[in-house]
Amino acid sequence: MNIALEVASILAPVFIIAGIGYGWARIGMAFDNEMVTSLVTNLATPCLIFSTLAKLEVSPAAFGEIALAAICCGIGFAILGRIVLAFLKLPSHSYLPALMFPNTGNLGLPLCLFAFGPAGLALGLGCFTVASFTQFTIGIALAAGEWSLKRLLKTPIVYALIVALGFMLSHTVPPKWVLNTTTLMGGVAIPLMLFALGVSLAQLRVTRLKLALGLSLVRVAGGFAIGWLVATALDLDGPLRGVLMIQASMPTAVFNYLFAVRFRRQPADVAGVIVLSTLIVFAILPLLLLLVLPDAAATTPPAR
Repeated sequence: MNIALEVASILAPVFIIAGIGYGWARIGMAFDNEMVTSLVTNLATPCLIFSTLAKLEVSPAAFGEIALAAICCGIGFAILGRIVLAFLKLPSHSYLPALMFPNTGNLGLPLCLFAFGPAGLALGLGCFTVASFTQFTIGIALAAGEWSLKRLLKTPIVYALIVALGFMLSHTVPPKWVLNTTTLMGGVAIPLMLFALGVSLAQLRVTRLKLALGLSLVRVAGGFAIGWLVATALDLDGPLRGVLMIQASMPTAVFNYLFAVRFRRQPADVAGVIVLSTLIVFAILPLLLLLVLPDAAATTPPAR
């Protein structure tokens, strides 16, 4: 009974805020998707990364473990995606990003926070940072068909991570006014992520159902399997294992659709994968949390 109530308390804010966003879009209320996405990506999320890591609730070693695990998962996603797309004879430029880059931000971060508290958010940000870094480098290069250092240098998340790691590794505390400002600004990131996710689900459409469903199952089931394999191989336990399993099992990130539109890489098909993979994850979230929560309660990552 207690675990059921815990799962319900984790899922309730996720469903409610995303549901409000969905309803907002369905009744025709104004929502500037481009502006909100730009705000979250370029300002709120970098502030969230900086403020969370600067007052990290877990040790640098634990953060390094989750980052390494996220890199291993990313490699696994890429290998699985290439195999599946080769079998289906689909172009990697159009479909591989949708299989490689899960929604570790809009959906993953709130789940990590509500499931494991501030320590879970810090660990979830480790996965999110790796995913964001690779998506804004490898992901854009895949969609665009070319590599661009200029795009990487224009990504604020990279600079927020570098500065935050400087404070974290030197065991120094940022000026209080800096920490208060970034904490306040970063606090809007997660609600806006969930709200924007709900709006996206209301606006995106599924076209080729069979293809979208197949790729969605690969993203979710394959992500869960790779997360489990990596966590087992690296002997992760407690919140480290739980956060990795959650983040690896997330649906396709909405940014994949934005890149598909920008570079004309089958955006309608990518939209279908985002919608169906998100609905699948919403349906299995109670089971996923039941699988990770009992194990996560056994061990807590060491404090700094």
